Amino acid sequence: MVRQLWDEMKALQWEEGVEQLVYRSNLLGSDRSVCNYGGGNTSTKTWVKDFRGRDVEVMYVKGSGSDLATMKAGQFTGLRMEDIRPLFERDEMSDEEMVAYLANCMIDSRHPRASIETLLHAFLPFKHVDHTHPDAIISLCCADNGKELAREIFGNRFVWVPYIRPGFTLSKMIAAGVLANPQAELVLMEKHGLVTWGETSAECYAKTIAIIQKAERFIEDRVQPDRLFGGILHPPLVPESRHRLAAQVMPAVRGAVNGGKNMILAFNDEEDVLGFVGGADAQALSQVGAACPDHLVHTKVVPLFIDWTPDTEDAEGLKMKLIAGIAAYKEQYKAYFDRNGSKADIMFEPVPRVILIPGVGMINTGKSRAMAQVSGDLYHRAIAVMRGATALGRFVSLSEKESYNVEYWPLELYKLSLAPAEAEFSRKVAFITGGAGGIGSESARRLAAEGAHVVLADLNLEGAERAAVEINDIYGGMRAIAVKMDVTKEDEVAAAYAETALTYGGVDIVVNNAGLATSSPFTETSLKEWNLNVGVLGTGYFLVAREAFRQMKEQGTGGSMVFIGSKNSVYAGKNVTAYSSAKALEAHLARCIAVEGGELGIRVNTILPDAILQGSAIWNSNWRSERAAAYGIAPDQLEEYYRKRTTLLVNVYPRDIAEGVAFFASSKAEKTTGCMLTIDGGVPAAFTR
Repeated sequence: MVRQLWDEMKALQWEEGVEQLVYRSNLLGSDRSVCNYGGGNTSTKTWVKDFRGRDVEVMYVKGSGSDLATMKAGQFTGLRMEDIRPLFERDEMSDEEMVAYLANCMIDSRHPRASIETLLHAFLPFKHVDHTHPDAIISLCCADNGKELAREIFGNRFVWVPYIRPGFTLSKMIAAGVLANPQAELVLMEKHGLVTWGETSAECYAKTIAIIQKAERFIEDRVQPDRLFGGILHPPLVPESRHRLAAQVMPAVRGAVNGGKNMILAFNDEEDVLGFVGGADAQALSQVGAACPDHLVHTKVVPLFIDWTPDTEDAEGLKMKLIAGIAAYKEQYKAYFDRNGSKADIMFEPVPRVILIPGVGMINTGKSRAMAQVSGDLYHRAIAVMRGATALGRFVSLSEKESYNVEYWPLELYKLSLAPAEAEFSRKVAFITGGAGGIGSESARRLAAEGAHVVLADLNLEGAERAAVEINDIYGGMRAIAVKMDVTKEDEVAAAYAETALTYGGVDIVVNNAGLATSSPFTETSLKEWNLNVGVLGTGYFLVAREAFRQMKEQGTGGSMVFIGSKNSVYAGKNVTAYSSAKALEAHLARCIAVEGGELGIRVNTILPDAILQGSAIWNSNWRSERAAAYGIAPDQLEEYYRKRTTLLVNVYPRDIAEGVAFFASSKAEKTTGCMLTIDGGVPAAFTR
């Protein structure tokens, strides 16, 4: 049930006008069952001083491309009402005319473009107006008998408006309907949403919530749990089985939805999703169409529903059905585009944004984890709407042509154009071992700065989590995750990659960086020390690379592995036989993998750093004292000793190695594999021969 969240003490902290409009908008947007991500709009009419000091009536309305849950005052657009009111006398106005006209009504050219539904707010003779997309209201508006049921709920206090795409005509129709009904307290927009109003922000908000709650109670009285979505046909698998299956198939799905650009995936198996995908009527219901026009851009008209029977088919069988289903979906989408599009239209990626699997859950796709999550969040809303609409009657949606006209609507496409340009590593997933350390965490930051999603794997989970939190704070949630992993344990490596697949769909970049170092004269090098170095730097790098190779091969989209070697990969250092030998093994392992990976587009290159002391667990251990002793100096003299032995007379830092990682992982090195790059300031003894 939607809750009343208005706090009068908090509201009084904000001035009447835009500040309280922000407060009201954020409250409405904070509950996605009230307003979709990016959808809905709010307004307030007030008086301000213009640049000449004159009092002018201004309407502030949500700017295009904003989200009510998070928007601030600067994301509202102020427009002069004296310029807008005369438009009501017009008979028609195209979208292009409307946008151009409203641009001339703005009180500040720095404000964003006004909402598509600006005139809806302007034409209503009320100080405060809310337009929202509540699940309960859309359920009513998407039921075939919705208008009749609305009379039972609201009597003569509502105005019903048949579906028309937002714009001048719809805005005028709504205002005319309200003016013709003195009893009206709300507008129900068929297959779309709700409009409410009030003389104060508090009154407007309270009216919106009360109307939604009334509709919710009406629906819940008619819901029959055992008959939802036709009754249960496929009960959900146990969580462990669902997650194992999803992790096994998601790299193949990621490859299948790649149409020249990678996609990031998200998996969801929440209770409402499992209840829907397991329903006897779910497949048919899912193909009726979108529950709301605002969903279309993020979910497409329909999802891909996989006809799969849990417990009777294995992961390989599911994988094959997913690959075949995605291929068929692409063809169907192209046919839909051809039937409805014009020559000027450019087709979006013809892949599903929502994939439904009985017994397992939902897979969502997007250009980022955040956008995949948006698709999933909106389909939660669609499930809620279908639940309510089928409890009331029969679920109906937009026609195919209406759907296309929303999906490819220039004013809707404008919102997408506000997104920042994609960077070098956008749509890429990087898996970094030793992610808590200096080189690992700096590489993660460097790749994330250019769009990558990063997985920081380390035995030091707390340190990896700190780095992940820092990255997410800068670039947004779910851009980074931390996993605990011992590179020498096959099962932990497999589990870490399974979690990566479950979180992002697969992997594109691997930074094989986990490390340790020991120092002993050769005759004092124990078998334990030897095995320790070979275990982490040889076997560990092998296990990490092999699991990555498997996922990359499954995806079929290539990939890049960067091994962090050492000067000692090519230089026989004193008192470091075990370490140097393991580092040499590591460098040759990379070349061997490069040979096999070439035909799959999997590139493998190695960086040879030296003396990276900053942020290193290795150099903060006995290794520092051991190396200082080998050179006959004090431990605190190491940095200067290493600087002076370079030909460039410089120290080398983690960020320098991260730059090498970024180069090898980038398109700049797309024709480079099996290469070793020295980043050590120039140590002549380690020059490659």
